[in-house]
Amino acid sequence: MISDAFALTSATQQSHDVAQVTPAVTLLFTALLVMMILCLALEEKLHAKKSVIVGLFAVVTLFLGAAFDLLPFGSVSVGGHEIDLPVYVPAIDWNVIAIILGSSLFVDVTSRSGLFTWIAIKLTRASGGDPLKLLVYYGVMTVVFSAVLNNVTAMIIVGSLTGVSLKRLARDNLLLGFLIVEGLLTNIGGLLTLISSVPNIIVGTTAGISFIRFFVVAGPFVLVATVVTLWLGARIFNVGRLATPEEREKSAQLVAGFDERDGIESQAFFWIGAAMLIAFIAVIATTSVLPLIRDLGMGYVAMAFGAIMLLRFKAVADKFYQAIDWDLLGFFAALFVVINVMEHALVLELIGKGLAHVIGLGETWGVGLIVVLGAAASSVTDNIPLAAMLAKILTAHPVIGPDPGSPFWWAVVFGANLGGNLTPIGSASTLVAVTIIHKYELNLSFAGFVKRALPFAGVQILLAVVYVVFFI
Repeated sequence: MISDAFALTSATQQSHDVAQVTPAVTLLFTALLVMMILCLALEEKLHAKKSVIVGLFAVVTLFLGAAFDLLPFGSVSVGGHEIDLPVYVPAIDWNVIAIILGSSLFVDVTSRSGLFTWIAIKLTRASGGDPLKLLVYYGVMTVVFSAVLNNVTAMIIVGSLTGVSLKRLARDNLLLGFLIVEGLLTNIGGLLTLISSVPNIIVGTTAGISFIRFFVVAGPFVLVATVVTLWLGARIFNVGRLATPEEREKSAQLVAGFDERDGIESQAFFWIGAAMLIAFIAVIATTSVLPLIRDLGMGYVAMAFGAIMLLRFKAVADKFYQAIDWDLLGFFAALFVVINVMEHALVLELIGKGLAHVIGLGETWGVGLIVVLGAAASSVTDNIPLAAMLAKILTAHPVIGPDPGSPFWWAVVFGANLGGNLTPIGSASTLVAVTIIHKYELNLSFAGFVKRALPFAGVQILLAVVYVVFFI
């Protein structure tokens, strides 16, 4: 995905490059893409970070792209001025990088206010220690946190509190079920807003979907899927209400020992954090209509709020820079480069031809099949390359293009997010959930997770197919 700020030298040069690509070259680069995806799926086995894996493939594909004369070397137009840049610089979508970097800084600093812990403990006390209420409250909290923070942060906050709460309530037998349900709900919450997950950001910005429209379209599905997931969780893991007044009184006394003020070091910073979180969500939601801000984009908004919150820790701001997930940012930058080279090697066109047959099935079978295939692909490898490739292919499609109203865009969004619920490696948040499960020495293998998660994921994907096909 090439940033809108940059333009290639000329359509003539692009046509010349495309004409020189032979089928053998396209197949070579296709093989490289398959190898990269397999390496990402085996990340744990290879003991290598995503950024290293994709960075290596970026180096190789750029070299081969130059060797086969595929890349559009030369100056690019930026703001009406011709400047010389390395060919891999305009290949990166810097708006996406800025959104991730700024949002990460903002959330990290805001979490130091104790706001998120305060919300979590308030809900724990409100439940009175009732297991079913606790599952519902924690489930809803997981969805909301995943929507306004990110899936991994939400899982860490809610998962950690779940372990402490259930141990205090002597409900350790429910811990496995709670953590699995919460892990699955992070990917449901990740569907709620444009900034909830990276596939949303990639697809949403490419298709031109506004924050408000994304929320309005995804909201009803997230509500239904959350209710269904919690209902299934309660039945499958035998989470019920407290039966007697004595049990309710005892549990209420235990949760009364929780103090929501424990994580608050400064009342002033707590309220500043709350106000800034509301302002951040409001500005992000209205970016497309605000004067000046509309032109600067969501990346600017995220970076601006991150910088403003850093003023609170201005003397030790470098500690927050160290906490940034540079591996994730490096992964994205390298991924955009690889995808860009694949476009020039006509790999995306080759995949697009296959996808054209699916799209040709119409907005009923075609859309439904993309949801299912997208979920299946996302379950065994990273959903970000999938979203990036499909976004590029749909943009170039003569009928679909960057039309935010097309259900095919939403099929990609739903498939990429929900596939993470099929396996523990399908998303970072489910992997974190499994890590927390193992931390508490609970027995759960890869196959065990799939067996327990499959009923949830199957129902969620079925609901998504029905929703995207008939209601979007």
